[in-house]
Amino acid sequence: MTESGKPILYSYFRSSCSWRVRIALALKGIDYEMMPINLVKDGGQQFSKEFQALNPMKQVPALKIDGITIGQSLAIIEYLEETRPTPRLLPQDPKKRASVRMISDLIAGGIQPLQNLSVLKQVGQENQLTWAQNAITSGFNALERILQSTAGRYCVGDEVSMADLCLVPQVANAERFKVDLTPYPTISRINKTLLALEAFQVSHPCRQPDTPAELRA
Repeated sequence: MTESGKPILYSYFRSSCSWRVRIALALKGIDYEMMPINLVKDGGQQFSKEFQALNPMKQVPALKIDGITIGQSLAIIEYLEETRPTPRLLPQDPKKRASVRMISDLIAGGIQPLQNLSVLKQVGQENQLTWAQNAITSGFNALERILQSTAGRYCVGDEVSMADLCLVPQVANAERFKVDLTPYPTISRINKTLLALEAFQVSHPCRQPDTPAELRA
C-alpha cells in the first residue's frame, strides 16, 4: 500500500496475467497505483533484486494490498473476491463456481504458460510462432467445446466471472500470434461482448501507463 493507502499493482502492459487483475480491479471499482515492470527492457526488470524481493517467481502481476503482497493472478482475483465481494466474480451456485474455476485454470494453467515469454525464449526464435499457435489452438479446441455447454452471454451464464477475465487476454494473445479464430465461434462471440464493457476497455493493454506510443489506442 502507498502512503495514500492505495494498493500497488506491479504490471506490464502486454502481460495477459496482469490484464486479468486490471479487469478485476476495474470491475470492483478499486483505485490503485500502477508500478510498471518492463519484462523486456534491461534484460527484464522482473529479474531485479528489488522485484524478486516482492515476487520470488520473477513474474507479474504482483499486488500490494492490505499489508500483504500477492503474486499469481488467480490468487489475487480470489483475494479481491473474498475481501471486496461486489460485484461478484464467482457465482453463488457451487456448480457454476466450479465451471468458472475450471475454465480459469484451463487458460491460466493449460494455455498461457505454454506460450509465455519465458517459454518462447527456450524454443528458439524460428520456432516461437508455431509453438505458440499450437499451444493456443490445442487449448482453444478444448475451451470451445466446454463453453458450448457453460456459456450464456458470458463464459458461465449471464454474469461476468473470473473465467471471462482469463478469456479476453488469452484471445488477445491468440490474435497477436496470428491464430485463426474461425473454428472458435463461441470464444469469439463472448470475447466481442466482453470487450464492449468499460472495465475491459480501461484495462486494455493499449491504454496503460507503460504502453508504447506506437501501440496506444
